[in-house]
Amino acid sequence: MINVRLDYVLLDKRMKLTELAEATGISLNNLSVLKTNKARAIRFSTLDAVCKALNCTPGELLEYI
Repeated sequence: MINVRLDYVLLDKRMKLTELAEATGISLNNLSVLKTNKARAIRFSTLDAVCKALNCTPGELLEYI
């Protein structure tokens, strides 16, 4: 199972989901689905935009359990 750790990374970076939405151009609804681990898939372009905005790597956002 893949776990999206977006909520933890946001806390670490002291950023709110709305700020991330503004920085990436990704809708708040789509980011919320990622944050709550309800996403069934993620596009590489989305992953790239989130990583750039949060200055992190995909390995910090995704966790294999």
